[in-house]
Amino acid sequence: MGALMSVEPEAPEPRWAVPPVGGWTADDLDTLPNLPPHTELIDGSLVFVSPQTLFHMRAVDFFNWQLQSLAPHEFEVVRDFTIDIDRYNRPEPDVIVVDGEIIQDPSQTRFPAESVQLAIEVVSPESLTRDRETKPMKYARAKIPHYWRVENHDDRAVVYVFELEPSTGAYTSTGIFHDRMKVSVPFPVDLDLTEITARRRAAAPE
Repeated sequence: MGALMSVEPEAPEPRWAVPPVGGWTADDLDTLPNLPPHTELIDGSLVFVSPQTLFHMRAVDFFNWQLQSLAPHEFEVVRDFTIDIDRYNRPEPDVIVVDGEIIQDPSQTRFPAESVQLAIEVVSPESLTRDRETKPMKYARAKIPHYWRVENHDDRAVVYVFELEPSTGAYTSTGIFHDRMKVSVPFPVDLDLTEITARRRAAAPE
């Protein structure tokens, strides 16, 4: 009789792969094991982040640092942090401006949407529909006053600026900016957008 062949047991699927009836909730993002970094919750479904482009990284860094230097003391600028829209939506904008008083606990993992004054999304190929359609609708419903969408057009940053229209509860476009961005709300900003894609070359050795 031949030797018995051992069969390696199959690795169990991660528990978060199968959603519960009704979908995941905002609280689940803090308790589900093995979630990839920057997982978002959109309409009860988990959304995972694809590898980011160099443009995306540079744009997020640019707005994070620039707005930190320009924001009045009552505001805080935070990148890659989730916000509570409702029970089934907990997105993670690339950069947000929040009321500074909301930041009290170093261990907190999210902010309430009502504390957000500005949400910025830098568009990636896989996030195009979410950033142009899905997220703006949810941010407007949560009454976030300002939304900026940043896109890469032929290696140039273009920023689409939106402001909430109180009478309709929807965003209205207040400007499209190419090389220079100058706005007065939620606080005065004057930015050279060409810095996002500018290449810094070291001096050639003699």
